[in-house]
Amino acid sequence: MPWSVDATKLDRVREMMAAEDLDAIVARTPDNILYLTNYWCMKGYDAVVFPREGDPTLIALEPQMADAERVSWTPDIRPFAGYASSDPRPPQDRARDLCLAVLAQRDLGRRVGLELTQGVQAADRMVGEPTVFSEPFFDAFRSSCGEVVDASRLLARARMVKTDQEIERMRLAQELATLGLEHVGERLVPGMRCSEVGALFEGFVHATGIGYKGQVEMARAFTLVWSGPGIRTFTATGDRPVYEHEPTLLEIWVCADGYWTDLTKNFCPGSLAPRYDRLLEMLLGVYHEAVEFARAGASLADLDLLIREGLGRGGYPGQPSHPVSHGVGARAHEPPFAHQADAFTMSEGMVLAIEPGAYWPEGGGLRLEDDFLITKDGAERLGTFRDDFRVV
Repeated sequence: MPWSVDATKLDRVREMMAAEDLDAIVARTPDNILYLTNYWCMKGYDAVVFPREGDPTLIALEPQMADAERVSWTPDIRPFAGYASSDPRPPQDRARDLCLAVLAQRDLGRRVGLELTQGVQAADRMVGEPTVFSEPFFDAFRSSCGEVVDASRLLARARMVKTDQEIERMRLAQELATLGLEHVGERLVPGMRCSEVGALFEGFVHATGIGYKGQVEMARAFTLVWSGPGIRTFTATGDRPVYEHEPTLLEIWVCADGYWTDLTKNFCPGSLAPRYDRLLEMLLGVYHEAVEFARAGASLADLDLLIREGLGRGGYPGQPSHPVSHGVGARAHEPPFAHQADAFTMSEGMVLAIEPGAYWPEGGGLRLEDDFLITKDGAERLGTFRDDFRVV
């Protein structure tokens, strides 16, 4: 979907490049290409040469040129063939050759940043078969450029603080998540299989999200669904039934044109069983305390400790086994991550998922999660779906 050039974030990246004396960054992960050009590639073969000065050069798969020209923030777009009759190599090799040619033509090869330690990447628009790096990709730049350095941390730091446009895009994903949850809540009944619940949510978001408000071209949803004793920290959705008087937990991710939500919401057909009622009361207390704590200047280490100590006082020491807070944006899970041994401070403009959870060894438990925009005055919840799911 076309959006106006987000100069705020592009200027931020260029300032950071100047501080690290980089002539250009060559990015190939779909989330970083989206971040730097507004183009969310169909397959993970594309790339961008992002210079410290001047327009970026987008390297786009030939069949996607019309899309690239329509949405990209740069006029310099160079196509490469998905299939070339005289070249048996995979298409990403031709994209790499174009990147090297651009660096040479524009005299940008003195000091180049690559995604050398990109441990996680978001998927392309097909989202089913991520395309990852191979050693020859990096070797080609090392042999052609004066110096190659790792730009992964630079891009991660830049992406931690969201612009107004990014928040607007994330709100669209949040709206779709809320509509999908309401759709599920109206149809969820005891005995329904967890896999059916996930399909209800995912299908609704995909069908409703494409074309949503004239602002979304591609929307996808992903779920993990468990009910009652099937609730675990993380396991695959199964064919267990939805239990009456016990929670059905949906761990959900919604992606709208490359911007994500990460939420955990619960439903209960009928009145909530007493032991779950007690667990929810404790968990809501910890959750609200954590949200109240979150603001610009607060310590992520202290947030991690606050949640874990609160769960310990509630009878769940050592829980949970998963992180309790992390960044959300052009990936569902991106830096920063809260950890008591990592001295990191929240900044205005970050979006953090906050997700305390407590689980029983025999199965069952609860998790609460929403995404929060960090401001100087506190944490603004981006979602609107309720956390207290008890029947009123």
